[in-house]
Amino acid sequence: MCSSDLAEVAAEFINKRIPGCRVTPHNCKIQDFDESFYRGFHLVVCGLDSIVARRWINGMLLSMLDYDEDGQMDRTTLIPLIDGGTEGFKGNARVILPGMTACVDCTLDLFPPQINFPLCTIAHTPRLPEHCIEYVRLLLWQKENPFGDDVVIDGDDPSHISWIYEKSLERAAQYGIQGITYRLTQGVVKNIIPAVASTNAVIAAACSTEVFKLATSCCNPLNNYVIFNDADGIYTYVYEQEKNPNCLACSNKAQKLEFSASTTLQQLLDHLTSTPEYQMKAPGVTTSVGGKNKTLYIQTVSSIEERTRPNLKLSLVDLGLQDGSELVVADSTSPASVVFVLKIKPVL
Repeated sequence: MCSSDLAEVAAEFINKRIPGCRVTPHNCKIQDFDESFYRGFHLVVCGLDSIVARRWINGMLLSMLDYDEDGQMDRTTLIPLIDGGTEGFKGNARVILPGMTACVDCTLDLFPPQINFPLCTIAHTPRLPEHCIEYVRLLLWQKENPFGDDVVIDGDDPSHISWIYEKSLERAAQYGIQGITYRLTQGVVKNIIPAVASTNAVIAAACSTEVFKLATSCCNPLNNYVIFNDADGIYTYVYEQEKNPNCLACSNKAQKLEFSASTTLQQLLDHLTSTPEYQMKAPGVTTSVGGKNKTLYIQTVSSIEERTRPNLKLSLVDLGLQDGSELVVADSTSPASVVFVLKIKPVL
C-alpha cells in the first residue's frame, strides 16, 4: 500500500513484467482495512514509514491468533510478518512469527521515543514552529475541513501541505514564533527521514529472500534480525531477538500501572507516551466508575478533547479511581485497546 499513485504504477509494472503475476494496488492507510482483509494473506511484508504503523500491523496479526483452552496457539491462524526498515545508511530486516518469536513491541525499547508534543502546549502555549504546525494538523484541519468533510491529510498532496503551511504561518505570527517553512511543514506532517537508495535496495532484497524461504520452505528463514550499515564500508550483523515476557502486545499478561494517589491524569498520559516500553502517540483513556463507563480523556476528537481537558489536572483519586481500577487505553499504535490495572502506591 502506497500513497498517491505509486501503488498503481508499481503494480502495473510488475504485472506486465512477470506473466501470471497479479498485484492489486491500494491507495489508503493500512488501518483502513479490518481483520477479514488481513486474514486473506499467507504472508505480510512491511516497508512502513513509522514505528506507529509497524506496531499497528503487528497488533493486528497478533489479534488474529486463536488459542485453545490450554493456551496453545492454533498455528493455522499464524501469518508471518517480514519487516524491513531503513534510516539513511542504516537498515534492518526481520522475520516475525506472531505469538512465537519476538514481535515489534518486544523490541520497542531499542527505538528512541518518537517526539510527541502535549496537546495542551500545542493548543495554548506554543513555543516552537513545530507546535504551530501540529496545531493546524491536529486541531484546525478537523475544525475547518478545508477540503471537505472526512478528507484525511495527504502528506504528498501539495494543496494539503500548502494549506497547513499558510495556517501555520498565521499561528506562528500570533505568538511571535519564527522558522515556519514549507519544507519543515511537510517534514512534520510526514515525519520525513532521508532515504538512501542503495540501503533501500539491500533491505528490500533481504526481505524478498525471506519471503521466498517462507513460501517455498527451501531454507530456514532468518532467525530473526539482521542489521545493515553502509555508512563506512559494509557491516552486517545477525542475531536472535528474544521475546519480552512482559511485552505490551504479545505477552498476554495483565498490564499494570503503579502511581501515587496524587498523580494527575496528565502525568499518567505522559508516562504512556514517553516510557520506552509503551511509546504511545495520543492515548485516550476510559474507565468504569460505579458500574458506569467514564471517558477520562480523548484527544483525537476535538469536541471530546475540549470536554475532557479539565480532567488532565485532576489526580487519579479525584477522578474516582482506586487501587485495582481498570483503565482502557486506546491508541493509534494498536488496533485493539489495552487494559491496564491501576496500582495505587501507599503513602509512606
